[in-house]
Amino acid sequence: MSKDTKKVIDLLNEARSRELTAILQYMVQHYDLTNQDYGKLAKVLKATAIVEMKHAEALAERIVLLGGTPTSKPDAEIKKNQMIPEMIATDIGLEEAAIKMYNDAALACADARDLVSQDLFEKILGDEDGHLDEFTNIKEHVEKLGNVYLATLTGAGE
Repeated sequence: MSKDTKKVIDLLNEARSRELTAILQYMVQHYDLTNQDYGKLAKVLKATAIVEMKHAEALAERIVLLGGTPTSKPDAEIKKNQMIPEMIATDIGLEEAAIKMYNDAALACADARDLVSQDLFEKILGDEDGHLDEFTNIKEHVEKLGNVYLATLTGAGE
């Protein structure tokens, strides 16, 4: 295995570890919110977690193709029992960090002349940018409307 391939595998595993953290964090939030009858917001977090699961799988497949072993360890502790504003702040932080990492990783893959891995990072980057936008919008609604907005998030969600 070349030095460049090893570097790309390390980047892919770092990304996979980040995705595993996001999956676990969003699913914990989904369960907490469902239990508190915030089903509409819980549904958003579950859907986001499923997208992150697909990212983790795509990263693992690329790692295996390059001759590496996909990590199964998240890169951070999962935060539990947060209030909605704290949850959204956590989620924004996860997405901002992922966006920075994926931008850097895409450039590193280009330098290593691995355009397939670069393309994978760029595709995931687009999804993460969408997640950040969604979480930022929720944060702004909570800040502007407070409990009035939170009341709209109750119920099963459709």
